[in-house]
Amino acid sequence: MTSLCSVGEAPQKFNRFWDATKNLKEFQKATHVKVNPDSPQHPVRKKVVNDGKTLYMPTPRLREGFLRITPEDVPCGKESKATTIKHSKKFGEKIDLKDIEEISLVVAGSVAVTKNGKRVGKGGGYSDIEYGILRELELGKPPIITTIHPIQIVKNIPTEAHDISLDWIITPDEIIETNSPFKKPNGINWSILNDEYLKKIPMLKKLK
Repeated sequence: MTSLCSVGEAPQKFNRFWDATKNLKEFQKATHVKVNPDSPQHPVRKKVVNDGKTLYMPTPRLREGFLRITPEDVPCGKESKATTIKHSKKFGEKIDLKDIEEISLVVAGSVAVTKNGKRVGKGGGYSDIEYGILRELELGKPPIITTIHPIQIVKNIPTEAHDISLDWIITPDEIIETNSPFKKPNGINWSILNDEYLKKIPMLKKLK
């Protein structure tokens, strides 16, 4: 699907991210994209809607599950506002687990990554849980990309079996295909989620 809205000029500091992302075949083919809700990925969320794709946006810490924002939900010129944490609920809708569609691509935020696909986030494990939910629902095995600054690429990161791995790393200057040897989780690792997690993320109770 192609958006009927004209795409505004991205801020200069993001132009090279745009150029890299739009040339990625996986992004071009994607129709339903899950992007984390953090501010560094806001330009990616805006681009998803601008390109006529359906955006799935986790609510912060998954407290209220996922929002779905379709291009039809967003008036022309409101793509930036609609994809912010503050205003997304006004334009999107909360989605029950049974109504989530198959996801074509996942965009995860990262604090640091390695060129062979290891990743570390902010420490809450939410990106891992979100991917695990998709796998529990049998909604495909979407590739995972991240957008980062080159300074965030490091030599090694300790990881565990439940951690997601990256397929592509996008910097302002290059696209790195990781060819990662590390498997992605096939679902949620319930053994590491205590009762406190289940209280904080009510939707998990529907899966257990």
